[in-house]
Amino acid sequence: MGVRVVCCLLFAGLLTACGGGDAPADKGKADAKPILLKFSHVVAENTPKGKMAIRFKELVEKRLAGRVKVEVYPNSQLFGDNNVLEAMLLGDVQLAAPALSKFENYSPALQLFDLPFLFRDMQAVDRFQGGPAGRALLGSLSSKGLVGLGYLHNGMKQLSANQPLRVPSDANGKKFRIMTSDVLAAQFEAVDAVPLKKPFSEVFTLLQTKAIDGQENTWSNIYSKKFYEVQEYITESNHGVLDYLVVSSAAFWNGLPDDVRDGLAGALDEAIAYGNQVALDKAVEDKKAIADSGRSTIIELTDDERAQWVEAMKPVWMQFEKIVGKDNIEAAVAANKR
Repeated sequence: MGVRVVCCLLFAGLLTACGGGDAPADKGKADAKPILLKFSHVVAENTPKGKMAIRFKELVEKRLAGRVKVEVYPNSQLFGDNNVLEAMLLGDVQLAAPALSKFENYSPALQLFDLPFLFRDMQAVDRFQGGPAGRALLGSLSSKGLVGLGYLHNGMKQLSANQPLRVPSDANGKKFRIMTSDVLAAQFEAVDAVPLKKPFSEVFTLLQTKAIDGQENTWSNIYSKKFYEVQEYITESNHGVLDYLVVSSAAFWNGLPDDVRDGLAGALDEAIAYGNQVALDKAVEDKKAIADSGRSTIIELTDDERAQWVEAMKPVWMQFEKIVGKDNIEAAVAANKR
């Protein structure tokens, strides 16, 4: 079911039986209710995505004042990433930025971004996403009634656990929380670990109660959600990328007046660029904050140790090659070489 945007025109100067003047021709426009845009996400306001959402709201309210009202709901206040897309198709939310892992049922090819050790760094991710293959993937959701509006960074993922993780065998038998992703499940199964698909909002409690042994996440999420306070070790693995896809429903987005849609798209592009810079800065700042806290020991892998992780996990590429596309994998690998 799509979203219908209804603009109600209210006229004050209705004719009465006693007579009266005509309502001004532009009165309806002046009294039109603003379009409500609810932006739902699952992380804290001081994260790259949280800051991006706030910047987007500020830009829209400045440029489209009186025409669009933006409400931001962080920390899973409105929906979690596991149900926000269904809610969007029902018209209960108009904008979201779930992790790319959440789209496997909507566009299997987007599972490309979960492949371990595919991208060397965030610069390689940028090159791929800005190239033909990355731009084409934005449009891969159209058959499901969704519109991909842009990629938003969080950063490279690290591994945390209650015991040191230096080589793949250290993960044997340990339970790791993952997002709902078959690729991420295969990634941990490749090192004989146990992947458990759990909501992001439950991770801290699961770690605190030792219901799970570890998790994977970026420095900003590990810091903002205080995972480092309940994990003794963090391995700087940079084994994967955690990015989001800013998305809306096709019915809502395509049903907007052209000038409003253009204004929202421009504000979104600026907000995403801002959020991506925040992500780069916070990766450095939050890693330092965690190190300074003394709550977690950060493990830096040697070249040999890292090579063991790559060797153990890289077969996952072949496992999902037909799903994500060999051409997409080759384009991602090429992005590492520039």
